[in-house]
Amino acid sequence: METKTKKKFLFKRPVSLKPVRTHYCPGCGHGIVHRLIAEVIDTLGVRERTIGVVPVGCACIAYEYFNFDSTESPHGRTPAVATGIKRSLPNHVVFTYQGDGDLAAIGTAETLHAANRGENITIIFVNNGVYGMTGGQMAPTTLTGQKTTTTPNGRTPKNDGYPLKITEILSSLDGVCYAARGLITSVAEIKKSRQMILKAFQMQLKCAGLSIVELLSSCPTYWRVTPLEAKNWIDKKMVLSFNPGVLKEIK
Repeated sequence: METKTKKKFLFKRPVSLKPVRTHYCPGCGHGIVHRLIAEVIDTLGVRERTIGVVPVGCACIAYEYFNFDSTESPHGRTPAVATGIKRSLPNHVVFTYQGDGDLAAIGTAETLHAANRGENITIIFVNNGVYGMTGGQMAPTTLTGQKTTTTPNGRTPKNDGYPLKITEILSSLDGVCYAARGLITSVAEIKKSRQMILKAFQMQLKCAGLSIVELLSSCPTYWRVTPLEAKNWIDKKMVLSFNPGVLKEIK
């Protein structure tokens, strides 16, 4: 009786990632997100016409890891720079890689208006609820009650307002074709997040409008917990304010 042999797959570094060591802190989610983006770009076969736009923040040297064209923007102006690139090179795949400070604080206006115009770019939003590069200050997405260097007793709505749900806000705009929020806390959730990123890039290839994928990430250094505790905190606490799933998809 003839037996069928299982096809073997080799787990290897994506072509769209450079073979360099990471500078990110242990437990940081940026490395995972970098890989997911690289895998999607390889899958779509668009590496030679992909341009990433990175801001000020922990990921300000993401171009040291991505093996395709990238540029750095002034703090908060990432969507504006991406808009200019996409309009100049409409056949290229253009995405921004932004944290909660760049996207939801200093860059709120640029993000909101790029989305409202329906710019055909993709936003990858890494939300760890804190300013990681500058010392752990409160971010727009810091949870109510969460302690940071500028909210040592915890964030209070009366003094600091509520966590800003930027993906929900963008999903309400007509220019946004796809909005989703994923997790990177387990293999199963990472797979779901990869599909979200893939869908967002596919929407751009269809010229459907602006697409955004928010990924809940951890910052063990400034949360002052272990990587495992940070993962559990996302799964048990952060998802209560930032519900994962697809918020909008234009068919």
